[in-house]
Amino acid sequence: MPGRAEDRAGVAIDAVRDEALVCTKCRLAAGRTNVVWAAGNLDADLLLIGEAPGFHEDREGVPFVGAAGALLDRMLAEVGLDRSRAAIVNVIKCRPPDNRDPQPDEIEACRPYLEAQLAHMRPDVIITLGNFATRFILEDQIGITRARGRVYRRRGAAVVPTFHPAAALRGGRFGGMSPIDAIRLDFRTAVTLLRRAAAAPREPAPAPVASSGASTGDGEQLGLF
Repeated sequence: MPGRAEDRAGVAIDAVRDEALVCTKCRLAAGRTNVVWAAGNLDADLLLIGEAPGFHEDREGVPFVGAAGALLDRMLAEVGLDRSRAAIVNVIKCRPPDNRDPQPDEIEACRPYLEAQLAHMRPDVIITLGNFATRFILEDQIGITRARGRVYRRRGAAVVPTFHPAAALRGGRFGGMSPIDAIRLDFRTAVTLLRRAAAAPREPAPAPVASSGASTGDGEQLGLF
């Protein structure tokens, strides 16, 4: 579904990207090779949010280009999507050393960039990949195993939490289901929600914004069926 470019004039996303590419707001700047801004289409109606760049992403400056990225692309293809029809970003834009978890102050330093991406896109559906993205969007310290399997409403979007592809590559089972099967099911849910949104009347665009502040969204959970 085409993006709503007419709704996005208030966010100077290219200027925000230029700022992010030279950011030194946290300690991660000292060890990075590249800032990893986004992949895919920031004018799409589907946004996937991961945790942080890894080794390959840091080298190439593109999210999800290693084995986890190959799995992500395969899962998207199974539901008729690809990177031209979605945007893929991370909660933080620089690789943490040794792929450790992002620290709270690093997440806060990077927050304005993800907030700007959200404000620019105003996506219909957000897929959160793993704990950190899910907690960021839901504004709740919930774990992904407990969060997934439900659809939430935040920031004007339907939010579908699912496992990070890297977790799926490690195998195991959660709640009697493999992570790959869970991702597959959740992506199908996201496509259903995209189709529902495409058929619904559009809400008026909000007034243009000069900067990207945190949006609390609402706490409603959505029934899919």
